[in-house]
Amino acid sequence: MKVIDLVLNVLWLIFCGIWMAIGYVIAGIICFILIITIPFGIAAFRIAGYVLWPFGRTTVERRDAGAASCVGNTLWLIFAGWWLALAHLVTSIPLFLSIIGIPFGWANLKMIPISLTPLGREIVPTDQRFAGW
Repeated sequence: MKVIDLVLNVLWLIFCGIWMAIGYVIAGIICFILIITIPFGIAAFRIAGYVLWPFGRTTVERRDAGAASCVGNTLWLIFAGWWLALAHLVTSIPLFLSIIGIPFGWANLKMIPISLTPLGREIVPTDQRFAGW
């Protein structure tokens, strides 16, 4: 991991990451309580880990994701994804207002696609983004 990624991750964790991760953990807990939505809860917890420490990592679509991921993402979008994406959008606005917050604002916007469609994606280090292609 690069030093700059470490510094950005620590600052992110303090100012943004912990709060966004709490949102994903709450969504995951609700999914586990409903039992039938446990796969969504697992995805929410996976994203919570990514949201806590995003710099130096990215998401890629899994080639083996099929129709079940598409159906699951549609359900996720309706019940949880839209408000998590909205939270990323709303928290990015004040970050863009300060010069030091601009990288964090971009990181928030970068997380919107995975907050909308988490199934069929995996989190990889940025230097391994094209390893499977």
